[in-house]
Order: sequence, then structure tokens, then C-alpha cells
Amino acid sequence: MQNLKNIIKTTLSKEWATLDRIDYDYQFKNCKWKRLSRETYNRGNGAAILLYNKAKATVILTRQFRMPIYETTPNESMSIEACAGAIDNNDSALETIIRETEEEVGYKISNAKQVLTAYTSPGALTEKMYLFVAEYNDRMKFNEGGGLDAEDEEIEVLELPFSQTLEMVKNEEIIDAKTIMLLQYAQINDLLQSAKQN
Repeated sequence: MQNLKNIIKTTLSKEWATLDRIDYDYQFKNCKWKRLSRETYNRGNGAAILLYNKAKATVILTRQFRMPIYETTPNESMSIEACAGAIDNNDSALETIIRETEEEVGYKISNAKQVLTAYTSPGALTEKMYLFVAEYNDRMKFNEGGGLDAEDEEIEVLELPFSQTLEMVKNEEIIDAKTIMLLQYAQINDLLQSAKQN
């Protein structure tokens, strides 16, 4: 980019992920240059999946405590979300979501379809989410899920009617961005034909 120069990055914290301050010169459309400063939080990229069952017209979601939500809105801190996880090491997004599906919700899937890619909060986070969908059935359930004790996870697995989850979005019971995107993708693309909405 020709309108960007003199970039200086200062690491402020690496306690869990990496918090950087980035100072740079930016040229605006009026041709004036200005020195700007922004903070970026780098926790890597992630993957999420919506599991859906056409025969039962249901989807699998999770519920877990989220401290960042509690910090601002305690009564919303038990967050209902699609199964998701961070992409570790050299794993692909697909490998990640297959693993997370087993760990979090207890279903064994062999494949999934990537349908969307989205930055979660591009003004501050470097994270890009890879969003998947996959069909499930009861035979694919091999444990209760709930996450890993080693990662201090306590995840409730929810099997919900698809029509109910759409109402939960409208009623702001589901307010997680990746989950809303996946549910709306399923609705727009009519993944659950037997759960058509009027």
C-alpha cells in the first residue's frame, strides 16, 4: 500500500496471546499524511461449525461461560455458540474443526464443508474465522462432549430445533457473531428443508 509507511510495532503483552501497538503514517484521500496508533490482539485464527440434522430439523450448539462478556454484561455471559476452536500449530481449519467437534460436542465427523470466512472484529483482532457446516445423526455420537479438562473447559451441549434457534437470534438469546452467521447461512441456503420458515 502506497499510502502506508514507517510502521513500528511494539509488543505490549504476550501473557496469553499477543497484544501489539502499531504506529504508522497513513495518507488520507486529501493527500495529507498523519501519524496514527492502533492496538492489535493476535490470538491466531479459528474455526467453527454448525452441525445440522435434516430428519429431526435440529442443530447442535454449545453453552459456556465467557469472561469477556461477563466483564461488560454479566447476565449474558453464558454464551450460546456454534462449536468452535483455535487453529493450533500447523493444523488446517478442517482438521481443527473435526477435532473440536469430537472434544466439545462428542460427535465424530469425517468431513465438513467450509461455507464462510470472516474477520471477527477487524478493528482490533487479527483473528479470521473459517466457518463450516456438516450433517450429523445419532450414530455419530460417541461421547458426551463437554470440552477438555486440560483446557479448563466446561461446555454444555445443546440439540435444538432449528426454528427455535432462529427465534433465539431474534430474541437476542443468541448473540455470538459466528453462530448468527452460520444459522443465517443455513436459513438462506435451506439446509434443513423440513424446517422451512414462513
